[in-house]
Amino acid sequence: QVKLVESEGGLVQPGGSLELSCAASGFTFSEYPMSWARWTPEKGLEWVSDIDLYGIRTYYRDSVKGRFMLSRDNAKNMTYLQMTKLTPEDTAVYYCGIPGDVWGQGTQVTVSS
Repeated sequence: QVKLVESEGGLVQPGGSLELSCAASGFTFSEYPMSWARWTPEKGLEWVSDIDLYGIRTYYRDSVKGRFMLSRDNAKNMTYLQMTKLTPEDTAVYYCGIPGDVWGQGTQVTVSS
Protein backbone atom coordinates (compact mmCIF):
# COMPACT_ATOMS: atom_id res chain seq x y z
CA GLN A 1 0.00 0.00 0.00
CA VAL A 2 1.45 3.32 -1.07
CA LYS A 3 1.78 5.74 1.81
CA LEU A 4 3.08 9.30 1.80
CA VAL A 5 3.28 11.19 5.06
CA GLU A 6 4.23 14.84 5.24
CA SER A 7 5.86 16.27 8.32
CA GLU A 8 4.03 18.76 10.46
CA GLY A 9 3.88 22.26 9.02
CA GLY A 10 3.25 25.22 11.22
CA LEU A 11 3.12 28.96 11.66
CA VAL A 12 6.05 30.92 10.28
CA GLN A 13 6.70 34.64 10.26
CA PRO A 14 7.11 36.37 6.91
CA GLY A 15 10.69 36.07 5.77
CA GLY A 16 11.17 32.90 7.75
CA SER A 17 12.06 29.38 6.72
CA LEU A 18 10.57 25.95 7.14
CA GLU A 19 11.50 22.50 5.93
CA LEU A 20 8.86 19.94 5.13
CA SER A 21 9.66 16.29 4.72
CA CYS A 22 7.77 13.43 3.18
CA ALA A 23 8.17 9.81 4.21
CA ALA A 24 7.29 7.32 1.48
CA SER A 25 6.51 3.64 1.78
CA GLY A 26 4.77 0.85 -0.05
CA PHE A 27 6.53 1.31 -3.38
CA THR A 28 10.02 1.38 -4.85
CA PHE A 29 10.75 5.00 -4.08
CA SER A 30 13.87 5.29 -6.23
CA GLU A 31 11.88 4.39 -9.34
CA TYR A 32 9.54 7.38 -9.18
CA PRO A 33 9.88 11.11 -9.59
CA MET A 34 8.28 13.01 -6.74
CA SER A 35 6.28 16.19 -6.51
CA TRP A 36 5.06 18.77 -4.08
CA ALA A 37 1.87 20.75 -4.57
CA ARG A 38 -0.14 23.14 -2.44
CA TRP A 39 -3.78 24.02 -2.02
CA THR A 40 -5.59 27.16 -1.00
CA PRO A 41 -9.30 27.95 -1.16
CA GLU A 42 -8.58 30.90 -3.43
CA LYS A 43 -6.29 29.23 -5.95
CA GLY A 44 -7.10 25.56 -5.59
CA LEU A 45 -4.35 23.02 -6.09
CA GLU A 46 -1.15 24.28 -7.67
CA TRP A 47 2.03 22.45 -8.50
CA VAL A 48 5.10 23.59 -6.57
CA SER A 49 8.06 21.42 -7.47
CA ASP A 50 9.24 18.16 -9.02
CA ILE A 51 12.38 16.12 -8.56
CA ASP A 52 13.65 13.35 -10.80
CA LEU A 53 14.47 9.80 -9.79
CA TYR A 54 18.04 10.56 -8.82
CA GLY A 55 17.57 13.96 -7.25
CA ILE A 56 19.63 15.59 -9.97
CA ARG A 57 16.97 17.61 -11.77
CA THR A 58 14.48 19.77 -9.97
CA TYR A 59 11.74 22.00 -11.28
CA TYR A 60 9.86 24.81 -9.56
CA ARG A 61 6.94 27.07 -10.21
CA ASP A 62 8.09 30.60 -10.92
CA SER A 63 6.81 32.06 -7.67
CA VAL A 64 9.04 29.82 -5.54
CA LYS A 65 12.18 29.71 -7.69
CA GLY A 66 15.21 30.80 -5.71
CA ARG A 67 13.34 30.37 -2.42
CA PHE A 68 12.37 26.69 -2.30
CA MET A 69 14.66 23.72 -2.73
CA LEU A 70 13.51 20.14 -3.20
CA SER A 71 15.76 17.20 -2.47
CA ARG A 72 15.43 13.49 -1.90
CA ASP A 73 17.21 10.70 -0.10
CA ASN A 74 16.55 7.43 -1.88
CA ALA A 75 18.23 5.45 0.90
CA LYS A 76 15.69 6.79 3.39
CA ASN A 77 12.68 7.03 1.06
CA MET A 78 12.33 10.71 1.89
CA THR A 79 11.88 14.00 0.12
CA TYR A 80 12.60 17.38 1.67
CA LEU A 81 11.14 20.73 0.68
CA GLN A 82 13.25 23.53 2.08
CA MET A 83 11.28 26.78 2.00
CA THR A 84 12.92 30.13 2.64
CA LYS A 85 11.91 33.79 2.43
CA LEU A 86 8.33 32.76 3.05
CA THR A 87 5.52 35.19 2.35
CA PRO A 88 1.84 35.13 3.26
CA GLU A 89 1.18 34.02 -0.33
CA ASP A 90 2.91 30.74 0.53
CA THR A 91 0.22 29.94 3.08
CA ALA A 92 -1.36 26.69 1.95
CA VAL A 93 -1.82 23.02 2.61
CA TYR A 94 1.26 21.32 1.18
CA TYR A 95 1.15 17.83 -0.30
CA CYS A 96 3.85 15.48 -1.46
CA GLY A 97 3.08 12.89 -4.04
CA ILE A 98 3.90 10.75 -7.01
CA PRO A 99 3.12 13.02 -9.98
CA GLY A 100 -0.34 12.38 -11.33
CA ASP A 101 -0.90 9.49 -9.01
CA VAL A 102 -0.92 9.36 -5.22
CA TRP A 103 -0.71 12.21 -2.72
CA GLY A 104 -0.23 12.44 1.01
CA GLN A 105 -2.71 13.82 3.49
CA GLY A 106 -1.22 17.29 3.43
CA THR A 107 0.20 19.62 6.05
CA GLN A 108 -0.77 23.20 6.80
CA VAL A 109 1.80 25.97 6.45
CA THR A 110 0.73 29.42 7.57
CA VAL A 111 2.91 32.45 7.01
CA SER A 112 1.78 35.31 9.19
CA SER A 113 3.06 37.82 11.70
